[in-house]
Amino acid sequence: MEVLTSKAVRRSTRLRVEIPVNVTSLDRMRPFGEKCVALVVSSQGCGFRSSRALPVGTPILLNELPAGGSVTGRVANCLPLGKAGTHFLIGASLYTHGNFWGIPNPQMESSRQAWPYNMFSTSAEVPLAKK
Repeated sequence: MEVLTSKAVRRSTRLRVEIPVNVTSLDRMRPFGEKCVALVVSSQGCGFRSSRALPVGTPILLNELPAGGSVTGRVANCLPLGKAGTHFLIGASLYTHGNFWGIPNPQMESSRQAWPYNMFSTSAEVPLAKK
């Protein structure tokens, strides 16, 4: 059993990537099916860009994953990207944890050449400006 505290400790590393995934709603009352792009992934979830918003709690299926197969989860959050409201960043919490993304060990140089998707470095990140 996992104990959650007010200062939760991150359980796995988030990687910034661009991975095409197919997302389908498992809730018949909220139909949704779209080819999306995962922008952030970890072993517990992901953040993907979508052209439609999804309500928090919606059960979803992610398939056509690089490692093959599919995985289910739920929408954990949904944020508009930009002011136009044409795209959304949807955070998904996976029901089963693992490397569904097929990401090899990022420390090995040979694995970087074998990875067919964009992976972004975290060393050149610019902090967000405070408003």
